[in-house]
Amino acid sequence: MALDTTGVGTRLRTERRLAGLSQQELAQTSGVSISTIRALEQGRGADPTAATARRLAAGLGVQTTRLMRAESEHVWRPAVESAGMWAPVIRAVAAPLPLPDTDPPEVGDVRTLVRTVLRANRQQDYAITAAKAPAALIGTRHLIADDNPVGRALLHDLMQCLASALVEHRQFEAADRALSAAADTAPDEVTASGVVNTRCRLLLRRGRLAEAEDLALRAADDTEPRKLSRASAGEIAAWGQLHLRAAAAAGRNNRPGEASTALRIATAAAAMVGRDGPAPGDPLRRAFGPTTIARKRAEDAAVSDKPDRVLSIAEAITGDTTAGHQRHRLDVAAALSALRRHPEAVDVLTEIHAAAPQWFVQQRYAGDVLRTAMKRRRTFTPQMRALAGVLQLHYSPTRHSNEPDGPSDLPQWQFRRSVGETISDTRGDSRHDCDRPNSSHPGV
Repeated sequence: MALDTTGVGTRLRTERRLAGLSQQELAQTSGVSISTIRALEQGRGADPTAATARRLAAGLGVQTTRLMRAESEHVWRPAVESAGMWAPVIRAVAAPLPLPDTDPPEVGDVRTLVRTVLRANRQQDYAITAAKAPAALIGTRHLIADDNPVGRALLHDLMQCLASALVEHRQFEAADRALSAAADTAPDEVTASGVVNTRCRLLLRRGRLAEAEDLALRAADDTEPRKLSRASAGEIAAWGQLHLRAAAAAGRNNRPGEASTALRIATAAAAMVGRDGPAPGDPLRRAFGPTTIARKRAEDAAVSDKPDRVLSIAEAITGDTTAGHQRHRLDVAAALSALRRHPEAVDVLTEIHAAAPQWFVQQRYAGDVLRTAMKRRRTFTPQMRALAGVLQLHYSPTRHSNEPDGPSDLPQWQFRRSVGETISDTRGDSRHDCDRPNSSHPGV
């Protein structure tokens, strides 16, 4: 989740005064150091991480969005800019249907092309996804213009896939357009709920937490099986996934009661589903079941600054190659770093990068974990230097002013924009959604 921290000091001071708290009292209730609070209110500190903002909001008894506004597009850029790669896809998503008198392609050829795009996206191979998508879109639209019923089903799957990839690469307006097309071509309610699931993820990544929670709960009410005992596993999974999205949004927005209720319902749904598996008709093949719930509980532990709990839960989670599991592994790396087990945290980051390099460079969360591992070190391992290069971190000779007690002669690392600018540290949208607990990430 990406949040705009512009003016956070003014909002923090206003909310603190409305709560009748001194800076010292807020430090005690939130667990955030008084030096950090002073620096933020005076506008001389680095932007707070979303985790810090959530602790401050909890100490004040307000929602996180009272302190940090929804995303501003200039807040952060990933290590590898991909707007150029996605430009042809964005144009193709917005293109009208072809003229019906043009020669349509063979259905089998279009189906093969769409499957190639779907498979590449599931493997986080975004270069292939972007390269093949325009031709796939043209082919499916030709089929629709020729009144071939297969065309609508293929277009739905393709638009869902592209929306997910575009959200991952922060092409939010294009993702919204793709989701509208996917909704228009959804064949049934369960499939349509998958579109809502992706739209909630889009809202989460833009920091629009209340909207995401409301949308997920309304869709969950609409898709709730009338009789759970007679519902299919797919219907229950679709319903549970929406409650899981609602739990993620509520938790990030400092609404623990609502988050707990939604997670309890999602847990019950996962138990009824049994083993993890994708909902029928979901082109993204998002798994839902007990393992998905376990990852969410690890995420919640990360939000609550309970690294030991994160690692305890992670021990029982079976690994896979999905983006959801890679996001969970980022929680594990963060927990290891929080426990000062920095070499192990760097090892996990290295493994994630090796498994999903194109996905990894889009994750701000990864950069934040690496910065923590490298902070206050005078020398760096080859792994650290390699990852810093991958994530476009660069050395800054000045320490962050919201860490006034730290020695000023130790290395500090900042993100470098593609145009050479540096920006300060927020956790950004890398945590879930999923796709993450108090920042990005996107969800599960």
